Parts: sequence; C-alpha cells; structure tokens
Amino acid sequence: AGHPDSTDSDGTRADMGAYPYLNTYSGPTWYVQTDGSDTDGTGASATPFASIQSAINFATTTSDSVTVAAGTYVENINFRGRNIKVVGADRETTIIDGESAGTVVSMSACSNTTLLSGFTLKNGAGVNGGGLYLFNSETILSDLLITENSASTNGAGIYFDSSNPSLENVIISGNSATGGGGGIYFRYYSSPGLENVLITGNSAGYGGGVYCWTSSNPSLENVTISGNSASYNGGGMYCASSNPTLTNVTFSGNTASIDGDGVYCGSSSSPILMN
Repeated sequence: AGHPDSTDSDGTRADMGAYPYLNTYSGPTWYVQTDGSDTDGTGASATPFASIQSAINFATTTSDSVTVAAGTYVENINFRGRNIKVVGADRETTIIDGESAGTVVSMSACSNTTLLSGFTLKNGAGVNGGGLYLFNSETILSDLLITENSASTNGAGIYFDSSNPSLENVIISGNSATGGGGGIYFRYYSSPGLENVLITGNSAGYGGGVYCWTSSNPSLENVTISGNSASYNGGGMYCASSNPTLTNVTFSGNTASIDGDGVYCGSSSSPILMN
C-alpha cells in the first residue's frame, strides 16, 4: 500500500504496487548501464540500474557518485537538488538523448560540489534550456558535448538562471533557439567561468552563440565562438545590461541579419576584451 506521508528508500512518496523502490544497497557509488534493471537492480556494480535518473533518486548523500557506462540513455534527468557527481565513460560514447520530450538535464540549487562530466546531451527540447537548465546552481560542468537541442524561447544549448557554474572542455554545437542564445543564455546575475569551450554552429533570434542579460558577467578564457547565426542582432554574442570578460577569445564566421555579426552590445553593456 502507498501513503503520501511515508517514503521509499529513494526519498520519494511510498509506491503502491508490486515494485516499490526498496533497496538494501546504500552506495556511495551508484552504477548504471544499458543492460541494467530499474525493477530489480540495486545500483551496485553487480546489479546496476538501467537509467541515470534511478541512480540519482538513490544518491541522496552529498558527494555520492553515479557512474554511467557507455551507451545511449533516452531520458530527461533532474538532479533534484542533489550535490552529487554524475560521470559518464566519455562524451563520445555516453549519450543522454532527450528524445524531444523536454530538457535533457535540469539542476536547481546545486552547489559547487556537484559535477556533470563525460556525456553528450542531445535532442532536448524546452521552453528555456533544451540541453541543460540550471537555476541557482554552481555546478561543475566538464567534458561535455551539448548538441542538436532546441528551445522555443531561450538557451537551446544551456540556460543559466541566477547560476555561476564552471565550464571546462565543453563543446556546444548545432543548437537552435527561437528567442536568444542558441548556444548559451545567461539570465539574472549569472556569471560563470568558461575555459576551453567551443561554441559553434548555433542559431537564435538574438545572440546565435551567446546571450548575456541583466547583469550577467561571465568570464570566458580560451573560448572559440564561430559559425553561429542570429536572425536579428549578435551572431556570435549579444550583451544586454551585462559586462562579460573575454580573454583569449576567438570570434570567427558569425553572422547577424541586422547588427553585430561578431558581437552586439546594448543597454549600457561594457565588456572587457583582452587578446
């Protein structure tokens, strides 16, 4: 029997039915592979889960880790505010496919001990944030390929809202947004650090590669923004009331139908550009 005031061992409401989430394995490392099972798997290495979300559901302790074997996982994942590490075998072989059913990965209120690494995030579709959506988070994002995602409004590749994550060795390519930020959209005081990032082949109405809005002051170092397009302004980058810092950044081959093929700055934006 289920009851709304009791929970299973994954922290969710007690299930009613034959297969409740009851588990004697307690981590701290949870394993996922494509031939695992979400019905009778425990998340231990000998009996892995089949889905990444199942492992996240059980990884309730800060610094727990989810280890994901190579393969394609058709999922839309929510970290549920957990400060955990989710790591794939590598971004070439470990794919999370959103199947156009929503944002591929969502994070809210995650600290700087949270890590997402070693994945391709593709085929996500959201209002804001097709591939990755962060709200009020300081996550570490590394060794990711974020590609072929869409947003009906902003941030097809990544949408940052009041977030200050760290991005290292990330490729953001081939994403498309109707509004702003085909590659990345920074909103409301989002000032992350980007290092060794490639933003290429993305498209949007404004800011084909990157859109910075309302006191979002990201720091970009050793970043390439190339081959992006905007239907209106800011093929490579659009800045609105924002002051990003760009060090050793290359803009090339970006296009905008109206103004700012490379960079468009409006609303008292004063970026700092070095090299």
